[in-house]
Amino acid sequence: MASIFSRIVAGEIPSYKVAEDDRFFAFLDINPLVKGHTLVIPKREVDYIFDLPDEELAALHVFAKKVALAIGKAFPCKKVGMAVLGLEVPHAHIHLIPMQSEKDMLFSNPKLTLTDEEFKAVAEAIRTAF
Repeated sequence: MASIFSRIVAGEIPSYKVAEDDRFFAFLDINPLVKGHTLVIPKREVDYIFDLPDEELAALHVFAKKVALAIGKAFPCKKVGMAVLGLEVPHAHIHLIPMQSEKDMLFSNPKLTLTDEEFKAVAEAIRTAF
């Protein structure tokens, strides 16, 4: 059975797309820690990020860097943090989170509640910066 992320890539489940190329896809986390919290995934479904071949893993990080730079332009911050957790969805993914402090990276923090309009505005801001 396809992961929820594979279904997003296939267009079966809507998302707030930020960027994509032929191999990778970036979209807003639906339960963001802060505005601009983005997920970057390979389109090819692989559960564990370190099961990706070296070249694909490196290319995923290069793509994530481009997205992170766009996030930083769209949402001025001290840094864009990166986290790889991967237990909740069996599809390799990187979290990119604009940070003002390290506390912004605590996944135990309450999640933001954004309206559809707010999600669309956040995604558009990052796409424009990309």
